[in-house]
Amino acid sequence: MSPHSRRSVLKSGGVAAAAVMVPLSGTDPATAQPATAPRTAQPRTAGDVTLEINGTEHRLPGVEARVTLLDALREHAGLTGTKKGCDRGECGACTVLVDGRRTKSCLTLAMMAEGRSVTTIEGLALGDQLHPVQEAFVRRDAFQCGICTPGQIMSAVACVEEGHATSEDEIREWMSGNLCRCSCYPNIVDAVADAAKAGRR
Repeated sequence: MSPHSRRSVLKSGGVAAAAVMVPLSGTDPATAQPATAPRTAQPRTAGDVTLEINGTEHRLPGVEARVTLLDALREHAGLTGTKKGCDRGECGACTVLVDGRRTKSCLTLAMMAEGRSVTTIEGLALGDQLHPVQEAFVRRDAFQCGICTPGQIMSAVACVEEGHATSEDEIREWMSGNLCRCSCYPNIVDAVADAAKAGRR
C-alpha cells in the first residue's frame, strides 16, 4: 500500500496553501483584516473654467475635468465653427491655435488651456473682412463638404506664419495632419501658397 494516501496528500496540500496565505511581513493572521475591494475613484466635481477665446475672456461654469477643449468650445462657449471629426486626433478637423500653435482640441483638456490664448475659426475675420487664408480658400475653391475646412484653415494660418509654405512639397508636408475626405488637396495647397505670397508682399 502506498504511504501517500489521497487523504494525506490533500491534507499536506492544504497546509502548504495555508502557509502561502500567511503574510510575509510577520503580521499575526488572527488579527489581519480581510481583503477589501479597492475603493472606486470618485469623479472630480464640475467647476468653472475661464478661457481666453479670440481675445475675449469666457467664463464657462460647470465644466468637468474630463471635458476636452473641443467640447468646451462647442457645448459651453457656443462656438461651433470648430468641428468634431474623428474625435481621436487623426483628422485635424478640430484644429485651433493655442498661443499661436496648432492644437487638436479633441485631445486637449479644457483646463489645460486656462491662462492661454485660444483662437478658433470665428476669430480670424475682422468683421466682414476675411483673413487672407480664408479669402484664398474661397478663391481657390478649396473645400466641398466643409467639415474639415475650419481645421484646414486654422492649420494653414499657422503653416504660413511658421514659414512652412515656401513650396508645394513643404505645404503638403506641414498640412499632412489635416485630412480632407473630399480630396481637395490640390486646391488647398494652392490656397495656402496664395496666402503665403500675399503675406510676403
